[in-house]
Amino acid sequence: MSSTSAADSIAARTDVRPAAVEAQSLGFRYGDRAALSDVSFTIGRGEIFGFLGPNGGGKTTLFRILSTLARPQSGSAAMLGHDLASDTIAVRRKLGVVFQHPSLDGKLTVAENLAHHGHLYGMRGGPLSDAITRALNRLGLASRAGDIVETLSGGLQRRVELAKALLHQPELLLLDEPSTGLDPAARRDFSNYLAHLREHEGVTVVLTTHYLEEAERCDRIAILDGGRLVAMAPPGELKSSVGGDVLVLHASAPDVLARKLMQRLKLKSQVVDGTLRIERPRAHEIVRDLVDGFGDEIESLSFGKPTLEDVFVHLTGHRFVIDPEPAAKK
Repeated sequence: MSSTSAADSIAARTDVRPAAVEAQSLGFRYGDRAALSDVSFTIGRGEIFGFLGPNGGGKTTLFRILSTLARPQSGSAAMLGHDLASDTIAVRRKLGVVFQHPSLDGKLTVAENLAHHGHLYGMRGGPLSDAITRALNRLGLASRAGDIVETLSGGLQRRVELAKALLHQPELLLLDEPSTGLDPAARRDFSNYLAHLREHEGVTVVLTTHYLEEAERCDRIAILDGGRLVAMAPPGELKSSVGGDVLVLHASAPDVLARKLMQRLKLKSQVVDGTLRIERPRAHEIVRDLVDGFGDEIESLSFGKPTLEDVFVHLTGHRFVIDPEPAAKK
């Protein structure tokens, strides 16, 4: 065995650190409604891991549990080797949190916001000043330290939120819908900062999102629907599971058309929220047959490679629906 392979073997045997997050059969109810049902997952250190789901899917409840704001009513969870229910103080020391709604004081400067946050962790004097400088430099905010927060763009304010969460150098960063209210360019910038933190500083990133493009940038995603975890894998692997291309047909009578497609062409389809969906390899080859045979019944037809929304429909039988959000901020 070479010295390199021997070293790798020893490292593999001695790296016995616990996973970043481990959850077993998590459950939580609000009265008669199950917000989480038997949810289990493991998140490795150094991952960018996303929980993807529509409103009401269970993301908010799961975030509350992972951020130690709520205890699971059933099951168990551990973060960085510490039990979330019984060892919350140790968890919070290693955890940085960015909430969906802003937690900055708009009347204070960027540096003042970070200083007040540092006080909550018992940081004072030189160590706090050094931590603020380090956090501002990490996020490219050094030139904005004296700016009043309310004068900053939405994208810059989210970066200040992230700098604040990183002030005490946490091992794991937990973000709840971090891109809400941002325009697409600001969302991409924010995702790039998260990737930089993971690549250069080894920070584990766990986020909840209803943005499909944000989920695409994660190493792995877990899809939540109705409080249940319906799939967990890298985005590319999930999309390849759909089984081919996707044709979406709009018709005045989709159920009738679905029966005709099966009778005449032996073509399986699925009616989802009033549209007809066909999943099959090389689906473009049947477009002419569909138009020639059923042109009067088809109002419109679209074709594309599988997306994460197609994965969600494939797994749940209904569309990925989200509530409208406020106008995007730059």
